[in-house]
Amino acid sequence: MRTPDFEQLEKELIYKRKNGYRTMSESRIKTAFEFCEEYKSFLDASKTEREAVKTAVAMAEKEGFEKWDLQKSYKAGDKLYFVNRNKAIILVKIGSDKLENGINMSIAHIDSPRLDLKPNPLYEAESMAYLDTHYYGGIKKYQWVTLPLALHGTVVKVSGESVEVSVGEDPTDPIFYITDLLPHLGGEQMKKTLGEGIPGESLNVLIGSMPVEDEKISNGVKLRTMQLLNEKYGITDSDFMSAELTFVPAGKARDVGFDRSLIAAYGHDDRVCAYPSLKALFDCGDVSRTALVCLTDKEEIGSVGNTGLDSNYLFDFIEDLALSMGANPRTVFRNSKCLSADVNAAYDPAFPEVYEKNNSSYINCGLVVTKYTGARGKSGSSDATAEFMGEIRRAFDESDVLWQMGELGKVDIGGGGTVAKYVAKFNVDVVDVGVPVLSMHAPIEAVSKLDVYSTYEGILTFFEKLK
Repeated sequence: MRTPDFEQLEKELIYKRKNGYRTMSESRIKTAFEFCEEYKSFLDASKTEREAVKTAVAMAEKEGFEKWDLQKSYKAGDKLYFVNRNKAIILVKIGSDKLENGINMSIAHIDSPRLDLKPNPLYEAESMAYLDTHYYGGIKKYQWVTLPLALHGTVVKVSGESVEVSVGEDPTDPIFYITDLLPHLGGEQMKKTLGEGIPGESLNVLIGSMPVEDEKISNGVKLRTMQLLNEKYGITDSDFMSAELTFVPAGKARDVGFDRSLIAAYGHDDRVCAYPSLKALFDCGDVSRTALVCLTDKEEIGSVGNTGLDSNYLFDFIEDLALSMGANPRTVFRNSKCLSADVNAAYDPAFPEVYEKNNSSYINCGLVVTKYTGARGKSGSSDATAEFMGEIRRAFDESDVLWQMGELGKVDIGGGGTVAKYVAKFNVDVVDVGVPVLSMHAPIEAVSKLDVYSTYEGILTFFEKLK
């Protein structure tokens, strides 16, 4: 009996992740790096969900997309977009197939953890002016102190006029700052747990220390600060009540490492999936199945509100589109397929105790497919079907997409959720795909350039090849 070729047998039978730097051509790696230069520019322009929508609209209009009009009828090849309250956007490329055959959707969120201003935020303490914040999303509060911060957002005056604010990004701008206790006096603080060391009410941002000249004014620094804001933006103290202002880390996305293989930036979660989704939609050409990208808001706090996916704005839009094209919305949903494009936790060798090696995602091994999310007993997960997983695997393999499977840590350690469950409730096939991230939810996160590009290739394949 002939001895089997065990090396060949291993290749055929045993699954092994592939490191892209050992499997991808030099030209493809170069293309990935070039793609990520554009991605970094998108990140720098999109520090908030409003800015991300504004950037997406500019990109879409350059690609020939037009505002959706409920009164118009659409045909194959038409490209349209719909903006929901300046904080979420839907973009569609109409395919040649009947809409009843279903839509291929890629959905990512564009909100990220941050520090939002309270409705009455400005106060003075011991001749220093502060803005009081309420943190948004899951953060480690101690990570946000002693960082350069920038202020972004929108103020709507009582007159109805809207004012855009962005301070701290230009090199000539001032930045803002949260103080921390010096080690010499921090003995008691350092006895506390990491979660207790910096309470939420201590995330007060230092914004000035210069009082007005009149000594009779008891809060001279606060008045000086408000005077400066009024001169620049025409706002008063009460206008904070109708504002959406937020502090985010100041500065641009930067390459990491001597080899420049990684990107460190604020907001990878989840704009690192939003940008590849947009680019894939723009680049997919004429498609048979209608292709749709939704960049949504509020995922970090449960997808609530009328700009989050737990509302019906996306599904109402699809229903309106279906009816305008003579299609039954329920049939459209039933035959549709969706990539819930969201990040996963990359295996971090600095903290191996929380990961299960065989079922973790790894840097430079490509787009990560996550069959289910949830916490512990899969709570809150949609859990993709085996049939849909088979379709995704086949399409990615046939297109030579660099991809891997991954879960979010050990079973009883924690977990997380995505928008997948909100899509699944409309009887749509959905699975999570995205980029592995190091230091997820930190003010500065890190991702691999190859993984970002592989996510683009995966979503492009999904739009072009899944029937």
